[in-house]
Amino acid sequence: MFFELSRDTGYVTRIVPFVMTLIFALVSVVPLNLPGFSVVSPAFAMMAVFHWTVYRPDLLPPSAVFASGLFLDLLNGTPYVGLSALIFLLARTAVMGQRQFFVNRTFPVLWLGFLAFAAGSFALLWILVCLLHGGLVGLRPFVFQAVLTVACYPVGSYILALAHRALLART
Repeated sequence: MFFELSRDTGYVTRIVPFVMTLIFALVSVVPLNLPGFSVVSPAFAMMAVFHWTVYRPDLLPPSAVFASGLFLDLLNGTPYVGLSALIFLLARTAVMGQRQFFVNRTFPVLWLGFLAFAAGSFALLWILVCLLHGGLVGLRPFVFQAVLTVACYPVGSYILALAHRALLART
């Protein structure tokens, strides 16, 4: 089971972070009619993993993070199924270690934290893809996707904050 919580927490409350992460994964792969954008798109699912790990890690446990990463890889059709799941799990672990620093901070501090989180995640992703590919692959798409993801973080964060507030209103 993805969610192990006390009995007083409703099913909807428990499922919202996982569903939002899946929706953000879907949005990450929706083709837009922008030149070159279909090749590289923001990693919205990464935003969701960061948000829920900072604010409600109990509602997005490692099993849900793993499932979200697998879902994203299957949607992308990547030859390295499970790589996003690994990156998300490692990133979740890193954020959990710094979680107390991010709670009750201003948005610019969170954005800087997400910048570091995304930079580390995309650097690790590039290294792993190079290892799995058996040689160096271009760094430019990874850098562009990281920059695009960080630039889109305010929008993703706002949507996740709305979902989080709605979740709090139910509890």
